[in-house]
Amino acid sequence: MAETVAMRLLLVEDNAELAVLLTTQLQGASFSVDHAGTLGDADALLLSRDYVAVILDLGLPDGNGLDLLRRLRAARRPLPVLVLTARGSVSERVQGLDLGADDYLAKPFAFEELKARLTALLRRPGALLGQSLSLADVALDTVSRETRIGGQSLNLPQRETQLLELLLRRADRVVPKSIVEDQLFGADDELGSNAVEVYVHRLRKRLEQHGASVAIHTIRGVGYLITATEGAG
Repeated sequence: MAETVAMRLLLVEDNAELAVLLTTQLQGASFSVDHAGTLGDADALLLSRDYVAVILDLGLPDGNGLDLLRRLRAARRPLPVLVLTARGSVSERVQGLDLGADDYLAKPFAFEELKARLTALLRRPGALLGQSLSLADVALDTVSRETRIGGQSLNLPQRETQLLELLLRRADRVVPKSIVEDQLFGADDELGSNAVEVYVHRLRKRLEQHGASVAIHTIRGVGYLITATEGAG
């Protein structure tokens, strides 16, 4: 998962109403979310996209969520997995943890607890959620989602904040356009041919207007690169 640089989650949950609610809440907390209602859909998404974590229900129409967990661990994928389930017995929890689940939350639960547990998982050693990212005079708090330039707060829209985070996590390295596309947009989003270019242009313009000592470069045919400008301290 070293190449996964944005906060994209896979939610595996067959209850459509709960899935919509959780997706909305997680997006409000600045995560990007793809939803799978079955093990088959989850397997397909895991093959085609990168995620920072999986939120996994156990009772699914085509099997037990633990089967997906077994496959992930057998493939030695270190992807954090937070299990959600109505099955609350100690033995069932122990079984899930023994199979490699990173945390376990029984239904019903408060969203704030889910968010706190998820954030804790992503802050573990080797995980992706560093609280503060910075380059030259640009800083981004990945928890509050606040961007600051030279100490002054800059109010960025959600996708521009996600794009800035993506670039800052790989500062001075090219981020392929395919990764930007994959991490900024959901699997069901209908993208125009220049959708990524539009968001890059908007973010670049905002940073320039606020005098940021960084530059976003377009590497034609490859992707995008953020660097400190010459003379930046």
